[in-house]
Amino acid sequence: MRADRNAEVLKHMVKYCDQIEETVLRFQKDYAVFEKDHIYQNAVALCVLQIGELTTKLTEEFKKTYTGMPWNQIKAMRNIVAHNYGSIDAEILWETIENDVPQLKVYCLDILQTLNNENR
Repeated sequence: MRADRNAEVLKHMVKYCDQIEETVLRFQKDYAVFEKDHIYQNAVALCVLQIGELTTKLTEEFKKTYTGMPWNQIKAMRNIVAHNYGSIDAEILWETIENDVPQLKVYCLDILQTLNNENR
């Protein structure tokens, strides 16, 4: 059951990564646009917040097994978004969606593939 729970959490993380990608496509992949558009920033920040919240749903065993992602840092980013919402550094948020989110998506998809292969 734990593996199923972790897999469901990963699927939700991938969904939020996809939503970030869709938002970037809709608003333009341009930091200058992002920096000036609070709606763009808020849309992305909500997804980042949700991803961070989801890390708390992963089992400790899972996080110890899959160490390729800094799970605690992902949660810390969630806390920054949640508690410093009015003063989030747009550049840090942009770097997160440009660099970290794509890596997280690939990592989650790889784990899901591994779990799927193990269940065959």
